[in-house]
Amino acid sequence: MGKKNWIEFVNEENSYQEKPKEDSFRNISKINISKQKKGKKGKTVTLIKGLGIRNEKEVKEFLKKIKVFCGTGGTVIGEDIQLQGDMVSKSIEFLRNEGFQNL
Repeated sequence: MGKKNWIEFVNEENSYQEKPKEDSFRNISKINISKQKKGKKGKTVTLIKGLGIRNEKEVKEFLKKIKVFCGTGGTVIGEDIQLQGDMVSKSIEFLRNEGFQNL
């Protein structure tokens, strides 16, 4: 049989290699975790700065996870997270579990 309607082509030109997605905010920024006693009528709060999460929805989801893990309340102030109480060690543990490197 002849190859009347058969067309051969090389598909390598159109194929592309998918690069694995990296959580760029997890590896780039330096994360500062500190506790403060000013404001909130002298009660201790834990501040987490430098997460580098810009998307508001992602920040809220992250805040919900860390609040459940630490068993405390918290809020988002700008790009920073504020937790009630002295939660430095628990927040470090949570961030390491989530894959953050620069603590």
